[in-house]
Amino acid sequence: MTAPKITDSHCHIDFDTFEGEHDDLITRAAEAGVHRMVTICTKLRQAPQVRALAERHAPVFWAAGTHPMSAAEEPLATLDELLTLAEHPKFVGIGETGLDYHYTAESASIQQESLRIHIEVARQTRLPLIIHARAADDDMARILSEEHKAGAYTCVMHCFSSSPELAQAALDLGFYLSISGIAAFPKSSELRDIFANAPRDRLLVETDSPYLAPPPYRGKRNEPAYSAHTAKRMADHFEIPYPDFAAQLEQNFERLFWKAQP
Repeated sequence: MTAPKITDSHCHIDFDTFEGEHDDLITRAAEAGVHRMVTICTKLRQAPQVRALAERHAPVFWAAGTHPMSAAEEPLATLDELLTLAEHPKFVGIGETGLDYHYTAESASIQQESLRIHIEVARQTRLPLIIHARAADDDMARILSEEHKAGAYTCVMHCFSSSPELAQAALDLGFYLSISGIAAFPKSSELRDIFANAPRDRLLVETDSPYLAPPPYRGKRNEPAYSAHTAKRMADHFEIPYPDFAAQLEQNFERLFWKAQP
């Protein structure tokens, strides 16, 4: 029986841990029903390598931005730089960008400046903004709202594991929440409830591989195939058949990441 098709909306298959394995990685993903993936460039100087992966492998699409934890170390991204990257036919999203005050609170001001640049590119290109948010809920909700009032844009809260309040703020702006392997951890019942209370047509699934592998692979290297484990766990939580949830995830992905449509 063929597995229902889903998309890993956020992974990092350019990382060294996957060196030389991309063909096998994509084959394993396809066998699990994961027929498409978006690999994320987190430092713009690495964009050529990430773009090459998308050009070499049909199921791979890409996005690029400056990760907030690198915002103080990397050159500040420019509007023109990001707009040029966005012209590539398989470039489908802006980021990941965002705010991370857990490890890098000292660079909050430069993170916020970087975030606003990425938002403007998302606004101009109509490509979805890909947000990383950790320990910065108030500033994140404020900036996303301020910028949305200044001009609409689309957005996904990648690997969402923040508060119900930030989830609602994002949903109120029409944004999407992405479910990672964290939601499949036994002790993540509160997070699963956040997703259960969200509109079903505003959910995506991802691995964030090589991080955050879901059970039964927790503690091991994550990879795109494992997004199927997370999606199945959430379908069980929602008490709906997995093929139905998979179909909904695909519709949601193609609505938001419109440039990755067949």
